[in-house]
Amino acid sequence: MKDVESLTEAEAANELMRLAKQIAHHNKLYHAEDSPEISDADYDALVRRNNVLEEAFPHLIRADSPNRLVGAAVEASPLAKVAHAVRMMSLDNAFAAEDVAEFAARVRRFLRLGEEDVLALTAEDKIDGLSCSLRYEKGELVQAATRGDGTVGEDVTPNVRTIVDIPQRLNGDAPDVFEIRGEVYMAKADFAALNERLLAEAEDPEKARQFANPRNAAAGSLRQKDASITASRPLRFLAHGWGEVSAVPEATQFAMMKRIESWGVSVSPLLGRFESVEAVLDHYRTIEAERADMPYDIDGVVYKVDRLDWQARLGFVAKAPRWAIAHKFPAERAQTTLEAIDIQVGRTGKLTPVGRLTPVTVGGVVVSNVTLHNRDEIGRLGVRPGDRVVVQRAGDVIPQVVENLTRDEPRVAYAFPDHCPVCGSEAVAEEGEVDVRCTGGLICNAQKFERLRHFVSRGALDIEGLGEKSIAEFLELGWLDKGPADIFRLKHHRDDLLGREGWKDKSVDNLFAAIEAKRQPDAARLLFGLGIRHVGAVTARDLMKGLGDLALLPEKAAEIHAYLDANPQAEGESDGKYLARKVEAIKSILEVRADGIGVAVGEALGDFFHEPLNRALWDDLLSEVVPPPYVVETRDSEVSGQTVVFTGKLETMSRDEAKAQAEKLGAKAAGSVSAKTDLVVAGPGAGSKLKQAAALGIKVIDETEWAKIVEAAG
Repeated sequence: MKDVESLTEAEAANELMRLAKQIAHHNKLYHAEDSPEISDADYDALVRRNNVLEEAFPHLIRADSPNRLVGAAVEASPLAKVAHAVRMMSLDNAFAAEDVAEFAARVRRFLRLGEEDVLALTAEDKIDGLSCSLRYEKGELVQAATRGDGTVGEDVTPNVRTIVDIPQRLNGDAPDVFEIRGEVYMAKADFAALNERLLAEAEDPEKARQFANPRNAAAGSLRQKDASITASRPLRFLAHGWGEVSAVPEATQFAMMKRIESWGVSVSPLLGRFESVEAVLDHYRTIEAERADMPYDIDGVVYKVDRLDWQARLGFVAKAPRWAIAHKFPAERAQTTLEAIDIQVGRTGKLTPVGRLTPVTVGGVVVSNVTLHNRDEIGRLGVRPGDRVVVQRAGDVIPQVVENLTRDEPRVAYAFPDHCPVCGSEAVAEEGEVDVRCTGGLICNAQKFERLRHFVSRGALDIEGLGEKSIAEFLELGWLDKGPADIFRLKHHRDDLLGREGWKDKSVDNLFAAIEAKRQPDAARLLFGLGIRHVGAVTARDLMKGLGDLALLPEKAAEIHAYLDANPQAEGESDGKYLARKVEAIKSILEVRADGIGVAVGEALGDFFHEPLNRALWDDLLSEVVPPPYVVETRDSEVSGQTVVFTGKLETMSRDEAKAQAEKLGAKAAGSVSAKTDLVVAGPGAGSKLKQAAALGIKVIDETEWAKIVEAAG
């Protein structure tokens, strides 16, 4: 990642765009779906990078900047939506004592306070729960809502009425309207008991619903359509502020929170009022030291300016008050022993190392597995089974190793496998990539389902009636053990299939007819269906234009593999010249000139066919199907010789079909708009490419007009 000072405006704009999309994605997972996929620390790092970029390039701040958004929009939900009368804001974060000191100095500058003026702050623990707003009218609870995106949340009133911490009526003389805001949470002990109960009640223990952590349990329990489910879950509530009110009977934050407590609503027992930065930092350190023993999960301490008139003067920025900040805790850590390193193979063939640990408690959660990411990360950490390691749990994802305490001990380094542990095929990493992948593809049990699903998909062989459910069923029965060739031998299982649920004479006959219709498949579609890395639909067609006969491909791939092995980079040869030499050799062997054919495609073909198991699969497949010679039939049309770009959503055909049409009309289908583009076909949702076309004066038509061009060509 470049230093901000070295970025060009274009690079900064691109990075801000990527960060906005990334942060919005993770906000949705965390706030709307209660299923985060990155740690709090990693999320905070994204936000910090975005903030630094926005500060350096203020004129590039986007309309969808993460600093203008709160939480995540309420989308598909069985609960009714509620508009907040006063927006539920987020908080800016501090990560170090210096950040807290700067916050206090910033407040002083804004308010023009003198050195003699005391800036009192409240400090309270920041609970890791689900934000909730409780609206009381004349002391009666009338509505409860989640935060949502800060403007619109979900109505959880019936559910909240089941939480014993939340009074149906406030004690004392509360204002006519008072909206109390706080966090719904689940205590650690209650969380453990709930998971034990769910496990005991499950008919199949292996399929029992288990919550990953107390926050997920609280969020999942509160956002139920059936309030009786919420009532069966041990939820609690702590107030930390207020929203719409008809009156505020106190002059300070601290006094107002104590007033809310007097009405019968719980507030943090650690809430305090302090008159210096040093004092709030001492309180922070005290809470941090007690964190592991606290009855509920917290992830920091929140500071607020105590005087409410000063809060009013300070006001808000886009999504947060100027008068408050959250001082986040560093990720929790613990020491344990790395007992073993297991290799998991994903559906796409990626080999992922997982460390098996001596179980250790980190942040209230027992951790026994840890991600080691990839081969390079193992090398960076120098970990081996038997090492003593420091583990960090920073959120709801699999924890990570942050330090190897025994890396200097004289023991043999861990050897990352060069063959797949599932199928035994070669496992390789492409040049410049850290991920090691199994080359087995269709013959690897870890990948077989995904690969077969792709093989029969619309863009590949397009076998109607053979969907995901059927593939899974036939794999379980052992009918597809040898790979895609077995699809064409399914007819031998006709009698067994007719005896299974959902399969009648007609559906079986239709399936077998659809399979038989693909005995002479289009060569490019068959090649694409093999799922060879970097060989997409367009690349497959480009390869077949040069090869003509698909049967020649293994020989050509072997030639590429031999060339790359025998021709390393020469001493003194620049990277650019070496790359150009490899590209030229690969194109010459394949007899293609297409721009998309280069080193990545050549290496992928070489690796695939170098694996004996893949060669056996290939020979088996060609014993069942006979792809005819590949001939590209082109017709004269008004776009012959032109370069066409398709953009937006195409409604009557897939993008691959559109590109194939263009090629048959003698045109070149390109992926991006440039000065060489002659025509742009734009569907709904067309974005930047459409703007580029307008700026360059390129003709733009819609899908209907494109259909007329195709029809006119005959």
